[in-house]
Amino acid sequence: RQVPLEDHVIYSGNLFQYIEDNKKWRNRFCVVPHNYGLVLYENKLAYERELPPRVLINSAGYKVLTSLEQYVELVNSSLPGVTPKSGNSPILKCPTDFPLILWHPYARHYYFCLMTGKEQEKWGAVFQDCVRHCNNGISEDSRVEAPAFTDAVRMYRQCKEQYGTWDMLCGNQTQVLSNLVMEELLPELRNAIGPRLKGKAQERQRTWIQISDAIYRMVYEQTKAQYDAMVAKCDQERPQMESSIRTDMDQIITSKEHLASKIRAFVLPKAEICVRNHVQPYISSILEALMTPTSQGFAEVREVFFKEVTDMNMNIVNEGGLEKLAEYMEKLSHLAFHPVKMQSCYEKMEQLKLEGLQQRFDVSSTSVFKQRAQIHMRQQMDDAVYTFETLLHQEVGKLQGKDELCKSIQRILERVLKKYDYDSSTVRKKFFREALLQITIPFLLKKLAPTCKAELAKFQELIFEDFASFILVENTYEEVVLQSVMKDIMQAVKEAAVQRKHNLYRDSMVMHNSDPNLHLLGEGIPIDWGEEHGGQPEAEPAADKRRRAKQVVSVIQDDEGALPYEVGAEVLMSPSSPEPPELAMPPGSPDGVAEIREALAKESIVEPAEERLTNASPTSGAEGPSGDKALHTVPASPAPRAEVPSGDKMPYATPASPAPGAEVPPLPAETACHQPSDKETGEEVAPPVACSPPQLAGTTESMEGVQTEF
Repeated sequence: RQVPLEDHVIYSGNLFQYIEDNKKWRNRFCVVPHNYGLVLYENKLAYERELPPRVLINSAGYKVLTSLEQYVELVNSSLPGVTPKSGNSPILKCPTDFPLILWHPYARHYYFCLMTGKEQEKWGAVFQDCVRHCNNGISEDSRVEAPAFTDAVRMYRQCKEQYGTWDMLCGNQTQVLSNLVMEELLPELRNAIGPRLKGKAQERQRTWIQISDAIYRMVYEQTKAQYDAMVAKCDQERPQMESSIRTDMDQIITSKEHLASKIRAFVLPKAEICVRNHVQPYISSILEALMTPTSQGFAEVREVFFKEVTDMNMNIVNEGGLEKLAEYMEKLSHLAFHPVKMQSCYEKMEQLKLEGLQQRFDVSSTSVFKQRAQIHMRQQMDDAVYTFETLLHQEVGKLQGKDELCKSIQRILERVLKKYDYDSSTVRKKFFREALLQITIPFLLKKLAPTCKAELAKFQELIFEDFASFILVENTYEEVVLQSVMKDIMQAVKEAAVQRKHNLYRDSMVMHNSDPNLHLLGEGIPIDWGEEHGGQPEAEPAADKRRRAKQVVSVIQDDEGALPYEVGAEVLMSPSSPEPPELAMPPGSPDGVAEIREALAKESIVEPAEERLTNASPTSGAEGPSGDKALHTVPASPAPRAEVPSGDKMPYATPASPAPGAEVPPLPAETACHQPSDKETGEEVAPPVACSPPQLAGTTESMEGVQTEF
């Protein structure tokens, strides 16, 4: 699928947000659209009326915290020398025991709280998914510009003697460059401004967070302007450069090979000694540390997919065949983008620890590898679901009765699981190779720098001046270093596959063209299960459609009643109505939290049969197999991407072959909402009754009453 979540909402619901300006907790209606921005509205009615949102958050670079202790520890470390004395009031008071905090090393922080642990877990999984998606903000579709950008950032940091992985290489290009500036600028500002801050420790910490956020916004705006100008300049010069490359391609290649041979003769002997003494003995240990949690995560993906399809099949047996198929398939089609159901897969990767290896190879954090593997898991799950969906759709028209349908589902499940095993093996092996290179290459460059770096300048004279833009000594040097260790890495991964460790397969086991139906995938119109098999009514008006926007995550409870401290419809409809009720916490008042808890307790006594805080928008009354009120989505309309067999992928196994490591038990027979920009980060604060069209996130235009956050 190219755009699997187009016109869908991942999740929506109510949660409390702490407003720093007036030190009060407000009930907000939060919507997570397909681009994973967090959009906060005054309430649900404001969302349905298409009023401008209060806040737009791009969560790239943020950490999701679920306790005040975690947050206080990070805040204390951000301003050294300023630590509140024990017994003093904390920097933040939460009215419930279930906080959810978005923390950023440079930008402003966001504070939320929920009423129950179940809601905290669900929203925590949604927030984590938003962070994971936004961190991966540089499009991989660009095979030239994206690697050139990330290589330039890495080489810039290496010039500053900063080797190894970098946690803040996240978000789009402007965000990455802003993080790069702040990494150097913030320590200087902290030393200059920190000693001059006045007041109690908590007040100084709050002031420092606001200063850091204001500087980050300024840096972002200036960086964006300069980066956009640079991209425009590159686009303008590109035709002339391409013309030169095509004209002189033979000479460029010859010159590059000559330069590489000279650098290789100088560098390779030293690099091989370094690899033999400092890298080779540890490759197997690094690989084993990577393989265990990664393979457990992919095995969990397989298990979740198997369980969902098997449950669907059992429910079809019990509840009436084809009539229920559309309902279940609409729910299954977005399984990969269900943060709560995928959480068990992602959690396996959180166990990754390189221990002593992390310090030896200067790996600052393993989060880069964790998030990369989790993105692969989501992609493999969606590939498996979409393959299953397409093959089942081909069979549905030929089936008579639910017994045949159930048998067909079981056969297709076996085929897809078999293919998943081979595909996940290929993806994991590629991930292991990339991770090993990402760990060892910076280490080697750092080791070789004292003896090799200074000598590289003399190789510049080997390049003709006309080719200086196309052949770079530094790049050629890194290619030679990569060649010195690549053979050992490839051999280590190959041996793991030969030994069938963690269900890896040898490349020679990947068979080609074993299933002719594979070529049919993606050649038809995208599947609309609701329209074809669900007997859906005619299209709803736009307002009703927005009110019942399709979303991926099921609601906690379908409750049309007023939420605690939510603005009623009559309040918003009256232009002269006062401000909506707030959860007030007077500054410096130690009784604020107690009063809020008492008020919430009274609210829960009034409605004992219901949950105290409904955490998702109401949906149609369709009830899923699990018993909760489920919102089922209809696949989006872009053309699907065909799954074509290649050297990296194993086409389907024959239907009779069960997938290794699992048995299949026999069976009896959003509509368009206000969405933040995908490419820019931002927050907007708008008047609650503004009638102007919504302003997109990250806008550089200023207007009264709107504040852009980065």
